[in-house]
Amino acid sequence: MAKSAARSTSIGKSVIGKSAGKEISKKPATGRPASRAALTVSRPELLVDGSDAQFRRLVHSLFGFLVRHQTLREGHAAVIGLAGIEYTTLISIRHLSAQGDVHVRAVADHLHLSGAFVTTVTNKLETKGLITKTSHTGDRRRISLVVTPHGAELLERLAPTQAQVNDVQFGCLGAREFHQLLDMVQRLVDSSDRAIALQRYLADTNVKQLSPEAQSIALAKRGKPRKG
Repeated sequence: MAKSAARSTSIGKSVIGKSAGKEISKKPATGRPASRAALTVSRPELLVDGSDAQFRRLVHSLFGFLVRHQTLREGHAAVIGLAGIEYTTLISIRHLSAQGDVHVRAVADHLHLSGAFVTTVTNKLETKGLITKTSHTGDRRRISLVVTPHGAELLERLAPTQAQVNDVQFGCLGAREFHQLLDMVQRLVDSSDRAIALQRYLADTNVKQLSPEAQSIALAKRGKPRKG
């Protein structure tokens, strides 16, 4: 940023020097309003009076909520000396254990992450002595995940503060709204998976219509998909 600022200052001085004694002309504003932006949705259910303004408001508000929730998650994790995803994985294993044996696939499905990513995180938790991994009695290839007494003690220590914070964050919801939101979010996760598949298909289709050289450039810009 400092280099960019210095460069801008240097360029500015050069322009002023060359234009000494002359008034730098500026293009007068036309005063024309920008053309109406293209709709980002087409379903009638998502449009209000033919406008997608409320849909954009929803999407951007969801983004704002997720950013704030991420901040809270990192704060919870910091209290017990963990990274956000480590804390989330640890507490998920603890709560899922109430339903029976917990394995990597169950945690991955619960958190909507890849099995490989969850394996990496659980390896870190095992190294820190917060969980143990043992072979399942019925299938040696299946690894059971169990929170250690130390891991459980950290979560118990965090719980009182966590409850207060969660009560405030979701205090705007009544019981009926809570269950409606839970149902809607679960359905949005499923539909988002289908949307991601469609987006990738359309991107691949568009790339195939390019020349070999342009395809290489486009694929390089897209980069490798993120884990999890």
